[in-house]
Formats: sequence, structure tokens, C-alpha cells
Amino acid sequence: MGWSLFLAFLMLFFAPDKRPKAGDPAPDFEAPATNDQLIKLSDFRGKWVVLYFYPKAFTPGCTKEACALRDAYKEIQGLGAVILGVSLDDVDILKRFKAEYQLPFELISDKDKSISRAYGVLGFGGKYAKRITFLINPEGVVAHVFKKVNAAEHDREVLEVLQKLVETSKE
Repeated sequence: MGWSLFLAFLMLFFAPDKRPKAGDPAPDFEAPATNDQLIKLSDFRGKWVVLYFYPKAFTPGCTKEACALRDAYKEIQGLGAVILGVSLDDVDILKRFKAEYQLPFELISDKDKSISRAYGVLGFGGKYAKRITFLINPEGVVAHVFKKVNAAEHDREVLEVLQKLVETSKE
């Protein structure tokens, strides 16, 4: 039994990365959001999408990240982008999180883990989504992936890369 657990552990860490990469089509999804609607990624074709995954609402890192993105929302929106946050939290918790921190963007409940699986961001044991962000272009293609996110400065990272991608797409 110990040997099989060890092999499972090794497979987890050395398994191929199933995360979409820049140039891959962004997996579409449909899930409940804090606006009491089912949100589909395909609803945002024609816009840039900042799709950020985070482990759990109301935790210190996730709160910092959400508030940083909130504070940069107008600048990000000015680049023609929308922000969508995804976690495994239930939609009622997300509604409270959004209200308490006055988040101007939608949060999506991935309670069934289907979005996190499609994006390859499920954490150890499938109990949370890893803190990873995807920038998706207006055609629905992944343009950039932030694999290592500094929660407190993520807004600046997103703005810098998004600005370059938007400028490049206009050339």
C-alpha cells in the first residue's frame, strides 16, 4: 500500500502539464456567477478576458489578489478586458466576498471542478484551485498564462502584459 501511494505521489508531480498554453483555444465553460446568471466564456468573444483562479474566498492571499484587481479594474477595462474570478467556493460565499470587498467583476463558482479541471489548475487532492491567471484574447485563444502569481502585485503584472498584448494585436 505504501509503494502505490508513493507512485501516485510521483505521478502527481511528474504528470504532464494539462494546462492550456499560449496559442491554445481557451476551454469554454458555463457556470453560476455572482450576478445570478450562468456565465459562459464564449459570451465574452470580442473582448480580452482576465480569467483568474484562486484557492478560497476570504483568505488573506485571495483577498489581496481580488482587491488589487479591483483597484486596477478601470485600467484593465480601458484595455477592452473583463475580469472573471474562479474558485471552488459556493456562489453564496462568492456573493458575500464580492459585496464585502466591493469587487466590480463577476466571480464564478466552480463547485463541480469542471472549469478547474479543463484549465489544469486543481490543487493537491482537488480541494482548491491553484492561483493561476489566463489572459484570453478576443478570439477565445489563450494569449498568456501567469503560473506564478504575486497576489499583492498581480494587478500590475496583468496590466503590463495585457497592454503589450493589446498593442501587438493592433499591429
